[in-house]
Order: sequence, then structure tokens, then C-alpha cells
Amino acid sequence: MRFDCFGSRCGVWATPEAEEDARRCLESWHVRFSRFLATSELSRLNADPRGVVPVSTTMTRLVEVVREAARATGGLVDGTLLGEIQAAGYVGDIATPLPLRLTLGLAPKRRPAAPNPHSRWPEISVDGWEVRRPRGVGLDSGGLAKGLFADLIAERLAGHAGFAVDCGGDLRFAGPTRWLEIADPFGGKPVHVFELDTAAAATSGIGRRSWLGADGRPAHHLLDPATGRPAFTGVVQATALAPTAVEAEWRAKAAVLSGPRRRGLARAWRRRRARGRHPLRPRAPHDPSPRRKQT
Repeated sequence: MRFDCFGSRCGVWATPEAEEDARRCLESWHVRFSRFLATSELSRLNADPRGVVPVSTTMTRLVEVVREAARATGGLVDGTLLGEIQAAGYVGDIATPLPLRLTLGLAPKRRPAAPNPHSRWPEISVDGWEVRRPRGVGLDSGGLAKGLFADLIAERLAGHAGFAVDCGGDLRFAGPTRWLEIADPFGGKPVHVFELDTAAAATSGIGRRSWLGADGRPAHHLLDPATGRPAFTGVVQATALAPTAVEAEWRAKAAVLSGPRRRGLARAWRRRRARGRHPLRPRAPHDPSPRRKQT
């Protein structure tokens, strides 16, 4: 079963009853966790002036995921850049993205992203069904939420012999062997094929959510926490495998933000996950622009 959700396409493959249950869950989460809807639970949390706000169980999971991703990447994947992403111009669904080659041709000099040493994500916490965060700190759900929702659906399908969940590109599957094709961000043939059984996967890139900002500069949704601006690092897309879709999501996003020269970070992640079944295996098409030096 495939359907529109989260400004993208989602899919669930299991029994018909399980597929319908999963569709209802995903559509409900879309309404509750969209930052583009003023009445959503996420928007209400971001607008709440209180330092301690009661929330739903699913919201506590999302806040924990934001902290987990930031902690695991040293602040490189920062889900508290709400003001920055809005200032960059991402205030609604992107119907027609800017062509990737045009984006790269107009982009500034390539440089790896870096954490913001003054970020306030460490001050966010969960206590039971309450979220504590400094006033003015807002959350951008983004890909981390889609990874979480893929994992939550996988939890609901745990009793099935086999299933697959595609939450806008964040994948969870179990059962028979599947072949996962990684799309070329420039529109060519698939850049890689994985043969997998039980795993999670996510692809992050700058091509599908891109636009021209009010200042005439190209923009996209992957921000450099150090500058608050869209990151042009020399990597345009990365795919990661992991035990959960949340982990695959932050690994793929961090691989793009790190740039092609910061491979030591990927090696460190592999060492940290050496006992897991699926270490990081990024497939990262590089920025082909010959006019700018990658740094």
C-alpha cells in the first residue's frame, strides 16, 4: 500500500489489516507533528512560553530522538534549528525543487558543516510526559520524525513474518531478502544496490527539498549548525544502514554534513557500532562541480 504523507510518498507492506492500521497511524502523526500546521502538537509545543510542557508519549519519543541524534553526532545533527530553517525559507512543502545542478552552480564555496558550540539542545529533556526546554527553543521534526515513525510502525508489525515500511524514504523491513536501489540524485541509473533482509535504511540529500531564497541564493533543508545556513559540503547525498530508521537517518544526514574529507568521523561511528549487524555504509555521490574546490 502506498499513499501521500509527510509531503512525500509513504508505503507499508504487510497484511491488509496491518497496512490500513499503519496508514491511519502515519496520517495521524503527519497532522500532529507537522510544523507547517499551526494547530499541530509540535507547533503548539514550539509556541508554548512555558519551560515545562505536558506532551503526548509520542512527542516524548521525538524529543528523545532529537537529543540522541545531536549527542551521537556531537551536535552536527541539530533538531533545534527551527528559527534558522524558517529564516532560510523552508516554511511549507516544496512542490518543485530547484534542479540540483543549478543549485550546485549557484552555491557558495564547499566547506564541511560544524556543530554550534552555543546550541541549546543539551538543555532539552524529558521527564515522564513533560518536556523541559529553554524558552524560545523550537524543534524541527524533519527527517528524524520520519525515522521515528518508521520505527514505531515496525514495532506494531513485530509479530509479522515479514514487512516493509517506507516513511518518506526512511525504511524498516524484515523477512525475505529485498534489493534496495539507491537513486542517483542527478537522475541517472541507481548508484548502488543493497541486498538486505532485516534492516533499516535512510537516504539524506540536498536535491529534493531545495529552493531559491529571498536573497537569490540557493537553499535546502540541511543546515550547518555553526552558521544556521544551508550546508554545501561537497556531498549531495548519502545512504546509511542501521538497526533502526532513526539511527540510519542521523547517520546519513551527518555524512552529508561532514563532507567528503571527514572520513574519520564515519570510521569512529563504525567502531562504536562494531557489535551491531549493520555498520554505517554510506553511498555518497559527490558534488561534481569543477569550478569550486571541495574543502
